[in-house]
Amino acid sequence: MAEQLLPVKLYEDVDSWKTIMFLYNSALKEVGTKMEILNDEFQHVHKYNPIEHIKSRIKSPESIVKKLKKNGYDSSVENMVLYVNDIAGIRITCSFTSDIYRIANMLSRQSDIKILEIKDYIKEPKPSGYQSYHMIVTVPIFLSDSVVDTKVEIQIRTIAQDFWASLEHKIYYKYEGNAPEYISKELRECAQIVARLDDKMLSLNEAIKQNGFHETGDDNDEIVSTD
Repeated sequence: MAEQLLPVKLYEDVDSWKTIMFLYNSALKEVGTKMEILNDEFQHVHKYNPIEHIKSRIKSPESIVKKLKKNGYDSSVENMVLYVNDIAGIRITCSFTSDIYRIANMLSRQSDIKILEIKDYIKEPKPSGYQSYHMIVTVPIFLSDSVVDTKVEIQIRTIAQDFWASLEHKIYYKYEGNAPEYISKELRECAQIVARLDDKMLSLNEAIKQNGFHETGDDNDEIVSTD
């Protein structure tokens, strides 16, 4: 049985921070490899790549401390592990909204992945207009003397949704989170345009498939990038 990533023994040693970061980095490798294999298998069987890009990152210590304080927790390694679910994060971008649910379904069928939480911001966008599919999962990290379940946040979104989210983040960063209402309104309208674009592109793709055309592959020579 896998051990939970809890402070019973991991925090007794002076290198606990390095140990935790090692586990999170290992978890990113595990999930990244799983996604590459699934994408390759899909290409082999269906001659189609559901995944366009995979990007991974580890949350900075400053961001971790900021999130803990925002949620009313002391800055400790124990609280970090217990209450910050997105320290290890993987973002998967795909072409069509149908691919988002296809990828999520493939992940949920992996026997060693435990799904802790799902937030579907596509069916229910955030008030800002943000759309994406979020999963908090754990994956087992097999060490020399133990197995440790380690949390990873997985974000799955279309290219168009990723484009909107990236620009929205840059705009709000400039305003330090306090953008004027007219900016927020314009962003919400852009999010609606993105949703309509995704719907239209999905419809076009379905029409093309019904006419007997299929992908020939080799359009994803590089799918993995790291910060």
